[in-house]
This record gives sequence, structure tokens and C-alpha cells, in this order.
Amino acid sequence: MRVLLIILGLLVAIPVAAVAIYRFVAPPLTPLMFLRTVGYGAGPKMPSPQGWQYHWVPMKAIAPGLSRAVIASEDQTFCTHSGFDREAFNAAWEKFSAGQETRGGSTITQQSAKNAFLWPGRSAVRKAIETGLTPLLELLWGKRRIMEVYLNIVEWAPGVYGAQAAAQFHFHKDASALNAREAALLATVLPSPRRWSASKPGPYVAERAGVIAGRANAVDVSCLKGS
Repeated sequence: MRVLLIILGLLVAIPVAAVAIYRFVAPPLTPLMFLRTVGYGAGPKMPSPQGWQYHWVPMKAIAPGLSRAVIASEDQTFCTHSGFDREAFNAAWEKFSAGQETRGGSTITQQSAKNAFLWPGRSAVRKAIETGLTPLLELLWGKRRIMEVYLNIVEWAPGVYGAQAAAQFHFHKDASALNAREAALLATVLPSPRRWSASKPGPYVAERAGVIAGRANAVDVSCLKGS
């Protein structure tokens, strides 16, 4: 019983500690970065950490238009929900349970939990852990930090992680200099960054980016205010 209690305590304490550390410390790498290094997934294999393009920048060094575009594309209720979009989550879970393709059920908070701490894939175990981590992020990080981490670690092209690396890779500029169109293109390719390109958009990406750009100015970004 004592051993079991210790194990259970560690299962609770380790995730809490990890989330607490990343509240103040930039993740040095993510599970996805490691998996890409050893050749996981489609696209070119990254032979070493030197193959990554990943450069953390603070929120103030990222054009506000990128946050707006990402919220418009991925999670329009980001500033008002507590980690889950209940309706979208329930609908996506029903499709997931039936083995169907899902899209749009995960909030930015859920995606941040997955990207920072977990592995990709459609495992029910991974989804369950993600669900447990999500309220921790909301409690310990807050919305602005969640967005800051998300924008800095998400994959935007093969081996290209975060807004700064993406802006330089696709548009040869810093993330702070992104314009509304470029931000919308980056937001558009998030669901499939190894198949779609923000700098060489096909018809679908170009059209979708126009829709996102139109929505971006109307989304609620009040939760992102701060220094």
C-alpha cells in the first residue's frame, strides 16, 4: 500500500511540477522535436538537434496579428473557455471513439498540453493524459502564457518550430514583423504543416487564409493583454 501511494503521488506530482517549471522556463525541446529527430512521421528526417529551427521569443516579440489569426483559426472561444470547448470536444470525442477523422475538437490549451508534454497520435491514453493536463495549464499558466508557449513550440514546417523560426523560414523576417496576411497563412497551415506551406500556398491555403484574416479582427483577445 505504501509503494502504491508513492507511485500515485509521483503520478500527480511529476506533471504538476513539469507544468509549474514551464510557467517560467522555455521548453528546451518537446517530445515531437525528439521524435522528428529519430525520423517519426512523414517528411524529412532531422538527424540531430542542430537540424531544428527553434528559437524562443517572448510574447512581446511576436506580432499580435499572429495570436489573432491562430485564435480565429483554431479556437475562437480561447479567451472565454476554461480549457475545453465542451460542444466541440464532445462532437470530436464521438468521432474519435468511432474511429473517424476529427478536426477542431481541441482547444489551444489542449494543443499546448499535447505539444509541450505528450506524443502525437490518436491514442486514447494520450488523449486522457492531455485532458488531465489541460486544467493544470489554465490554472498555473493562464491564457497569455498558454498562447506564448503554443506559438513558440508548434510545428510550422518540417523541423521548423515556433513563430520566430516560422517567420524567418517562410517570410525571411522576424515574428514581430509579420503582417496580417502572413499571420493568416501561418495559422492556416497549422493542421498540416508538413503538407501545406505558408510561403507557397496552394489554392485551398490561400482561400482559407483570406477567411481567417477576415475573422481575425473580430476575435476576443482580451485575455492576452499584459507586458
